[in-house]
Amino acid sequence: MSTTVNNPAATDQAVDNPAATDQAVDNPAATDQAVDNPAATDPGAQAPAVRQTVPPEEKYAAELEFLAAHDSGPRPPGWRLTPRAVVTFVMGSDGEKLKAGRRSLAVEQKFVGERALVERCVVTLAGERGLLLVGEPGTAKSMLSELLAAAVCGTSALTVQGTAGTTEDQLKYGWNYALLLAKGPSREALVPSPVLTAMTTGAVARVEEVTRCLPEVQDALVSLLSERRVAVPELAGSPDGQLHAAAGFTLIATANLRDKGVSEMSAALKRRFNFETVGPIGSLAAEVELVRRQSTAAVARAGAPYAVDDAVLEALVTAFRDLRTGRSTEGWDVERPSTVMSTAEAVSVATALGVSAAYLPDGGDLLGRLPGQLIGVVRKDDPADAARLLGYWDGPVRRRAEQGAGTWRTLWDLRSALEA
Repeated sequence: MSTTVNNPAATDQAVDNPAATDQAVDNPAATDQAVDNPAATDPGAQAPAVRQTVPPEEKYAAELEFLAAHDSGPRPPGWRLTPRAVVTFVMGSDGEKLKAGRRSLAVEQKFVGERALVERCVVTLAGERGLLLVGEPGTAKSMLSELLAAAVCGTSALTVQGTAGTTEDQLKYGWNYALLLAKGPSREALVPSPVLTAMTTGAVARVEEVTRCLPEVQDALVSLLSERRVAVPELAGSPDGQLHAAAGFTLIATANLRDKGVSEMSAALKRRFNFETVGPIGSLAAEVELVRRQSTAAVARAGAPYAVDDAVLEALVTAFRDLRTGRSTEGWDVERPSTVMSTAEAVSVATALGVSAAYLPDGGDLLGRLPGQLIGVVRKDDPADAARLLGYWDGPVRRRAEQGAGTWRTLWDLRSALEA
């Protein structure tokens, strides 16, 4: 509108050329395209950057909307979906097409694990108890907490990342000091943490790696989870002196079992949580499929086709599983490295192989690159673990090669790459 007022010639042009107006009416997509893509109207404007990750509430928005219509059963206060629909969102519909009115949709499986575990997590949240997901690094604890939060309250963004530098303010509240100096303590000057925002709006808060926080910071959660309110001494005597939890508020925390630089949780805080252990994927086929799916997506984000074949992926995941458990699929003993050979690390290696195949001149020899990738993973915590990987090569890899497995014969011939 301002363009027309400031430039009357534009109005005259529209009057003299009604076809221009008709074209805009007949082709509303042109207007939408201009709004969605500023470069269409301004050649100097840059198209918005593609995000590396998309939160689940956006990525699976269509599924969440569908499930809300599909299951109209009772819901806990503040929940977007029924508990049953939350489980379906996380675990999928096993290929079955669900119906909601005239629409039908097969819900994708997002978490590879036990359905009973997810059901217990959902029941904990429905009872407004704190949920603590524990397990070795790389077992999808964070992904599960994101999915649960997105399904329950519509956002997974109310998150605090626990570190040794995390302060109590990051779990409760801080202040906008410009407003504080100008107007004094007020609700307007208070800056709520993601946890406090979740508490006052009846949403799900997430605290990642809570045991990385110092014990005195962790204990700030005790009153949040027991009293369900936060005292603001600076606003004492006003209605905002006590901020209370709205119905539906709960908290999901994660913690790694095998990690350095962690602090023990107090008994008081432990009592405020239901503990659920997220273990490694039990099935080789399921883990191979997950590694394929996630590494394919990562290579696609790099703008390249995926060229890692099934034989390489299966060898990669088999090696990770053998070293992770200390026993091969045939039952042979394997010395475990101190490094956690997680599924997340397997995805990283598969992604690196896919990018190598796409961009490097000799990248097509993926088996030739696998030993170097494995040694890079194994030596992260303890350089002595390189000897354990060599022991794995001299054991299961050699025995499989002797039994005539072509892929493992090739890997055995590459043993010298581990000694470089």
